[in-house]
Amino acid sequence: MNNELHHLYDRKVNCLMCKTNYTTKKVLSRFIRAHRHDTDFCSYYTSTEINPLLYYVSVCPNCGFSSSEECSTYFPPNAKEMIQQKVCDNWSGRNYCFERTVDTAIESYKLAIYCSSIKKENHVALAGLYLRLSWLFRTEKINHEEEQRFLRLALEEYVNSYMVDDYSGTQLSEIKLLYLIGDLSRRLDLVSQATQYFSKVIEKQTDTLEKGIVQMAKDRWAEMREVKSS
Repeated sequence: MNNELHHLYDRKVNCLMCKTNYTTKKVLSRFIRAHRHDTDFCSYYTSTEINPLLYYVSVCPNCGFSSSEECSTYFPPNAKEMIQQKVCDNWSGRNYCFERTVDTAIESYKLAIYCSSIKKENHVALAGLYLRLSWLFRTEKINHEEEQRFLRLALEEYVNSYMVDDYSGTQLSEIKLLYLIGDLSRRLDLVSQATQYFSKVIEKQTDTLEKGIVQMAKDRWAEMREVKSS
């Protein structure tokens, strides 16, 4: 492996659309070093090169089908035909399987969001794509308008996920989801909605082992009260 890419490794992927086996880059966990975190779990890394967000999406070099590891393997009726028509038949053959820049990473997210939307992906998986894309714009591209746009889309999908319970069985617990909806609402100045969801977290404080999340909700609530009274 090129010494300059010693922080990356090859992950094998089998494309769910065209069945091509390919390898795509990921960041080795021992190189991932965040020096600070925001209240919505966005991490700031010591350099762009070792930012794992750049490699969250896998893009098939053969057909263009793109997804994250959180996406399901299920395709609803006619979804494959629609992706074939709208993505694969128009695929330029661009290869995203090597080292990525911030710009090529953003392109990979938009491809995955497009494929996931056609596929009617679970709300929680689509929300994860939107949220991480907003983090890229916050930490690497420094584009507040785009960050806010994708935060709004992430929030909408997380609320939908909570309503239909499609986060069950994922790594995202109910209390963390409730907190995240509260914090994204707060960041988007939806104060009433933020208060509602932080309240849901605090109400569950005796039933959860995730005491840190409860404390974070209390901290955000206190910060909102301070802003309101100032």
